[in-house]
Amino acid sequence: MKHEKKVRFVLTNVIETELDILRRHIQVLKVLKENEPAGIIKLSELTKHPQHMVRYSLRILEQEGLIEPSPQGAVTTENVTKTVPLLRTKLKEMNGTISEIIKTLD
Repeated sequence: MKHEKKVRFVLTNVIETELDILRRHIQVLKVLKENEPAGIIKLSELTKHPQHMVRYSLRILEQEGLIEPSPQGAVTTENVTKTVPLLRTKLKEMNGTISEIIKTLD
């Protein structure tokens, strides 16, 4: 199957890029939770993302207090159970905002 190039607009380029990054951060967190402890190389193999992208995601997740380093590799913290529902709520709010914007285009 041929991959079609994503159509991007200047108006939406920033938010699309940020959503791609957020998707990666969440994927890295999910894969880590299922395979902890894990290092950059293992997470890169499991997520199919380059090591430098995984390293960045791990740095952001650590800054958020969702993971921490251990001698065996990164591990999740208890903050994940509190943060994931809040993140889900925030994403639903953002989805509502997007729906409102779409309605203004009708």
